[in-house]
Amino acid sequence: MTALRILRGIEFARPQNAEPLLLDLYLPAESHLPAAGGTRQGRPAVIHFHGGGWRTGERSSLGPTVDGFGLSPIEQLVDAGFVVASADYRLSTAATFPAQLLDAKAAVRWLRGHAADYGIDPDRIYAWGDSAGGHLACLLGLTPGSTAFAEPGTDAAHDAVAGAVDVADTVAAVAAWYPPTDLERMGQQARPDAVARADDPGSREALLIGAQPADAPGKARAASPLTYVHPDAPPFLLIHGTADRFVPAAQSASLADALEGAGNAVELLLLQGADHMWSTPDGGSQAAAQATAATIDFFRRHANQH
Repeated sequence: MTALRILRGIEFARPQNAEPLLLDLYLPAESHLPAAGGTRQGRPAVIHFHGGGWRTGERSSLGPTVDGFGLSPIEQLVDAGFVVASADYRLSTAATFPAQLLDAKAAVRWLRGHAADYGIDPDRIYAWGDSAGGHLACLLGLTPGSTAFAEPGTDAAHDAVAGAVDVADTVAAVAAWYPPTDLERMGQQARPDAVARADDPGSREALLIGAQPADAPGKARAASPLTYVHPDAPPFLLIHGTADRFVPAAQSASLADALEGAGNAVELLLLQGADHMWSTPDGGSQAAAQATAATIDFFRRHANQH
């Protein structure tokens, strides 16, 4: 890989009654390869959101298993000519939904508001996430400018640091690895050998919405990307392992079906035998490498088309 610069711990938002939110910014070095997409003004950018069931995890990580493979997907994206930002969001231990989505939207606004500072093309900002972060990336793609997630005063409080209250929160494409997309039906889709089920008492999904999904179907639907599918969604890439014991592969398949049914561009890649975080029976990194390559190819194609 070629050289890159990493600016760590940039404050992008300050939610009320919460710790400041930070992001890490990965920039191609000045002598780097041409930006993906060729001659356009500014580089395309990808904003990444980490997994961890909305209750753990940290920016710049793709989970212990993927990190342990040493593939460095973020650095590979930079090597392909993208700027990458990996952002915090409030965990469910600090706030319930929609706080996490509000934070993700604030991160997009910050990145777009500072596009000129970092040589970014504001029209080519893409969202990527794994697991819980994939859920947020999907919601970002499906709810741009939504008044449902713009509580009075919330955006202003979030963006006081960035001064980006009026900046758009749109993303031009979405890639999501094993994302929860339908919290209402997630429990019944669980595999027989599931390690975790959405309907379990105190599940990750219950902690996110502040209630058991079966007892609060309205809250479950409100936190589900599937709810917000519409005909003008950006292109989606959904990648899921068929042996996922945490998030059923049907979660990606059902969102892909809904997006396609609404006339949107969507690609679904199912990796046979892969579990969550691309674990496989042989302990190898082939599934993680395949997912990384497909993600980079997806963003490259859209950067070139835009």
